[in-house]
Amino acid sequence: MSHNQLDQKSQAWSALFSEPMSDLVKRYTSSVFFDKRLWQADIQGSLAHAEMLAAQGVITPEDHAAIARGMAQITQEIESGAFEWKLDLEDVHLNIEARLTQLVGDAGKRLHTGRSRNDQVATDVRLWLRGEIDLIAGLLTELQKALVEIADRHAEVILPGFTHLQVAQPVSFGHHMLAYVEMFARDAERMADVRRRVNRLPLGAAALAGTSYPLDRERVARTLGMDGVCQNSLDAVSDRDFAIEFTAAASLAMVHVSRLSEELILWMSQNFGFIMLADRFTTGSSIMPQKKNPDVPELARGKTGRVVGHLMGLITLMKGQPLAYNKDNQEDKEPLFDTVDTLKDTLRIFAEMAGGITVRPEAMEQAALRGHATATDLADYLVKKGLPFRDAHETVAHAVKAATADGKDLADLPLAQLQGFHAAIESDVFEVLSLRGSLNARNVLGGTAPAQVRAQIARHRARLA
Repeated sequence: MSHNQLDQKSQAWSALFSEPMSDLVKRYTSSVFFDKRLWQADIQGSLAHAEMLAAQGVITPEDHAAIARGMAQITQEIESGAFEWKLDLEDVHLNIEARLTQLVGDAGKRLHTGRSRNDQVATDVRLWLRGEIDLIAGLLTELQKALVEIADRHAEVILPGFTHLQVAQPVSFGHHMLAYVEMFARDAERMADVRRRVNRLPLGAAALAGTSYPLDRERVARTLGMDGVCQNSLDAVSDRDFAIEFTAAASLAMVHVSRLSEELILWMSQNFGFIMLADRFTTGSSIMPQKKNPDVPELARGKTGRVVGHLMGLITLMKGQPLAYNKDNQEDKEPLFDTVDTLKDTLRIFAEMAGGITVRPEAMEQAALRGHATATDLADYLVKKGLPFRDAHETVAHAVKAATADGKDLADLPLAQLQGFHAAIESDVFEVLSLRGSLNARNVLGGTAPAQVRAQIARHRARLA
């Protein structure tokens, strides 16, 4: 078949068929308008394959030079917007191959020697995803740095720590922010781990069984900077667990974003009033002029469901497939692409938004005073005076009940009343019952004392440098 015939009839297998594909089926089966984003990976993989074919004597040096020359022109055409993407050519691979054959003739047809679109697309997706993981790793670093800066500015600010959304114990606001730094650090670790499994070469598996040509797959892997080759041809072309694993890691990162979003939304509400977000990250109401809505965190919380949905879709896509390649796998790209886009956009905007958070320390401290946040400190005080913890816990419960009935905080009860709950209580109890005293007392590794928070900030800065 001439290259003109390939361009006109589109199917690389058309000699077998007696009637053309219907327009409806063409649209249904075509992927070019979403998989064209793989064009750089496709050209990169093709050039590495051509270089290896020439080194192995499968194609001539002249053919290799022609392929390289043609691919350079195609790159320029795509980057300038002059390249014509054709629905009839089904996908990114056939569009590029048809244009290459137009430009360099038979050398373009020889490029496909020893490979199939099955191993070609698996290679392209892995190359593309590897690059996106590297970008995501950088964005995770930027977000962590932004949160570390907030923590540094507010290590001494007292926030009511919650369990069950009930005031529990006072914590440093900086310490609270560093909890998210830990989460995003683990997300970065997961991405680095996923990258190692993404960065393996399927090319050379051909359609499913390998090829009779004397390919040097390790050479192609080295050229492409990959960590190794897929060791089983059937597995290489048919599995997408690397995409599922990436989407799982992305889902976890989005869940962490969603948890932070939920807190920002709560803290910004009038009932809390702990923070304000910069105006550029909020919107107003069409009917209520007093409203300032935290739309960015709300939308991120919603987009988390979108990414988790893509994970479920990819798992379901894979679960019923027999070996080897099936057309089902064309459906892996749109959820994977959207997951990447959503995660990148979300991390980028959150890193910027973090810099625009205004903290209201007075509101946080007043909220901490409302919930008997230092009750545990009083129990610990009694334990140090010799009471068993369970007895101390019961004694403090009675004190909290009395303080609540009087509408007071524990620290506001007079010494005589406190001594009525236990004779071991002395005047030094008021230092223990203060929010600041509670905070400073938790000076243990991983604790909320400002000294520990600053030590963690130094550790994170060194790690993220």
